[in-house]
Amino acid sequence: MKPVVIISTYPNKKSISKIAQNLVKNKLVACVNISKISSIYSWNDKIENTSEYLAIFKTITKNKTLLKKKIKETHPYEIPEIAEVDVTSINKSYLNWLIESTN
Repeated sequence: MKPVVIISTYPNKKSISKIAQNLVKNKLVACVNISKISSIYSWNDKIENTSEYLAIFKTITKNKTLLKKKIKETHPYEIPEIAEVDVTSINKSYLNWLIESTN
């Protein structure tokens, strides 16, 4: 099995924390890293400069389609970022933990 990393941004910690807890509990992801970030972007013809939370979802290939669906269904943004990062290298012990945590 291959590792999969999906990233997305959220407006506040509460919105991602609840989703992350549920995904880990249901073994759809092994881990979700959450970090506060600053984002500068264009939205509705305005330049926005806001704080957001970056979520890094860690899972395996068999779960990625359902994970993306769950993110889209539960995301508070009108147009959520759901970006898959290609993992070309990962240490074996971490990969083993990832597989065990999502099965």
